[in-house]
Amino acid sequence: KHWNRLNDSEIERHHFKDQDMYSDKSDKENDHDHEESDNDGLGKSEESDSDTSERQDDSYVDPEPIDVKETTYVEQSHEELGEAGEAAQTEVVSEENKSLIWTLLKQVRPGMDLSKVVLPTFILEPRSFLDKLSDYYYHADFLSEAALEENAYNRMKKVVKWYLSGFYKKPKGLKKPYNPILGETFRCMWIHPRTNSKTFYIAEQVSHHPPISAFYVSNRKDGFCLSGSILAKSKFYGNSLSAILDGEGRLTFLNRGEDYVMTMPYAHCKGILYGTMTLELGGTVNITCEKTGYSATIEFKLKPFLGNNDSVNQISGKIKLGKEVLAILEGHWDSEVTISDKKTDVSETFWNPTSDIKQRRLPRYTVKFEEQDDFESEKLWQQVTRAINNKDQTEATQEKYVLEEAQRKSAKERKLKGEEWTCKLFDQDSVTGEWHYKYADTRPWDPLNDMIQFEKDGTIQTKVRHRTPMVSVPKIKRKPASQKKGECGFSSPEPDNQDSSGSEAQLLKHNTRIRKKGADLGELQSAIESIKETQEDIKRDIMALRNRVTSNSPPVDYHFLQFKHYVFILLMVLLQLIINFLFK
Repeated sequence: KHWNRLNDSEIERHHFKDQDMYSDKSDKENDHDHEESDNDGLGKSEESDSDTSERQDDSYVDPEPIDVKETTYVEQSHEELGEAGEAAQTEVVSEENKSLIWTLLKQVRPGMDLSKVVLPTFILEPRSFLDKLSDYYYHADFLSEAALEENAYNRMKKVVKWYLSGFYKKPKGLKKPYNPILGETFRCMWIHPRTNSKTFYIAEQVSHHPPISAFYVSNRKDGFCLSGSILAKSKFYGNSLSAILDGEGRLTFLNRGEDYVMTMPYAHCKGILYGTMTLELGGTVNITCEKTGYSATIEFKLKPFLGNNDSVNQISGKIKLGKEVLAILEGHWDSEVTISDKKTDVSETFWNPTSDIKQRRLPRYTVKFEEQDDFESEKLWQQVTRAINNKDQTEATQEKYVLEEAQRKSAKERKLKGEEWTCKLFDQDSVTGEWHYKYADTRPWDPLNDMIQFEKDGTIQTKVRHRTPMVSVPKIKRKPASQKKGECGFSSPEPDNQDSSGSEAQLLKHNTRIRKKGADLGELQSAIESIKETQEDIKRDIMALRNRVTSNSPPVDYHFLQFKHYVFILLMVLLQLIINFLFK
């Protein structure tokens, strides 16, 4: 095994400055045969995070800037938010494009799934669906506030407020993002100025048929992470079609061990054959926290046939504790929502994306184009995006066909070779079928040991001062051979001296320690089995004794009971005779 070699000056510098930290990424890579329960890979850097957040001890200040090797992110230059109301959700179709729609409709029938139908490029929004899913985190600071909220009811309200904040951003007209290519990935992050933290978003297309997108969001410093997967399905109904997002997201507050499970509304497009093409959201979504018992239900309402402008984009909802309704929500998902308390009957504005709120959106940063690999969304779809922005539908269609044909060719080659597709960043649970981020770290943030959270090559990591044992929920076991060079390693359960010149001795010592722990574990297992056998013997003895006592117990002395009765009757008779004699 290759171990990183440091010269004398480097050894001295690392020994005295940061003795218990990873010296660089190669140390992490060669540490991956430890138990895969910790992804605190560390490295050299260029970013300082010495300021403390609201939950950090203000007296503890980093003496020097923190250096890590991380992905270079650049601030998003342009963002289209759209306007509230129906006008921003309608599309006037040209005569040329109408003929394309009629050609498309000849291929489909009512009730048909459109996932395999090639859609015309004029209805495409020039970004990937993986990018589209990140629209929910421009107000991730609401989750930072919710993680600090002590009251469970107020925590649920803050979660619902964050959930609603992800809908008002919409492109003008009726647009659909690209269907991601199998293996496509997307990375971005948001900076929280108030807490000096970062929220990282990682997504990957993990399946093509059916089309499944998996995502993971993490901000350990602010105390939350979110994971989930979405199966995108489309149904055609004649003059309308629906894009159904089947799946759920799971928000976790790390310091509380609370999970909030939530679903998504569906997108409904009407007016395909006649009328104005309009996009709406519909369906009932649920947000549930099993640990606290709080839940929320929100109904996204489609515009009635004779509805007015006020009936566009309407929602109504309830926040409950068990079956008791605590509050009622009413309003519009792209504008104001009010909340009415059931006990006090007081109504107030719950959420309203005013211009002031929009200005406070967290700035989003995407990966520098030169550092993206070929299967990252922006680079993968660059030719299609350029053609759409230039309004060249012919070139856009051609470039889209090139990508889709390459995907079909790869699928055929894998089928001929009998190979299965292997995802880069996510694993599927063989029992539940759920998709999990391979490098998820759900430990609560430790301000005395955790220094900075960063991302490199799709791996979200944490720089720490001292390598400590990691206690987390059980994860899917993966073969070490599947870990590719360049991926983050994991910190070991035992702190090791990072002087790599003694690496062989350390490895021998580590193997000896593992063998000793294995032997101790075997003895402990034997002792447990012995105790279980003794318990079973005792249980059998008790049952036998109970049966024996039951079978040997004397029958109830019915004769004795009858004798008492006779004596009592005799006494009563004598008493009656005496009374009769005295009163004669």
